[in-house]
Amino acid sequence: MLALWIASNPAWRAALRLDVAEMRPALKWGALVGVALGAVNLSLILLIIPALGGDVRFLRETPHAHAPAWMMFPVGIAVIGMLVELNFRGFQMGRLLTLLGPSPAGRLGALLVSALAFSFDPFMVRVFQDLHWIAVWDGLAWGVLLLQTRSLYATMAAHTVEVWILYVWLKLWLI
Repeated sequence: MLALWIASNPAWRAALRLDVAEMRPALKWGALVGVALGAVNLSLILLIIPALGGDVRFLRETPHAHAPAWMMFPVGIAVIGMLVELNFRGFQMGRLLTLLGPSPAGRLGALLVSALAFSFDPFMVRVFQDLHWIAVWDGLAWGVLLLQTRSLYATMAAHTVEVWILYVWLKLWLI
């Protein structure tokens, strides 16, 4: 759908919030949010969930864990982060904002629906099992970041930096 929408929409870059002029501050904010989410989620996965009796060893069996590290870090994760954000925040949340309008209720609705769609994506649920709920607040944080910065580059950076942190530490800790 995204490809069809881009093909029929000459102003697709602006609609997806891909203004290059605003890239630098957006990347800074995205990196900061990514570091914060990475620290919080890493603490949950490695410390809190196991302390509460949860088992996170299944993460050793994800496609990400089986892929060669040289392929995933840093480029593979960056490409995944950019494509996922292009879809969920750029396309889906953008279309929801257009549909629901700029009111606070419309923005909140677009934010919630896009975060839940991301978290309950069949891939997320299957691969990350009970941990897919972490993606709800990631999606909310990235959506708020998009609303505040008006730049998809911020969400791409936040997603990428967070997953870099998680990937490296989980590779070191679980393998």
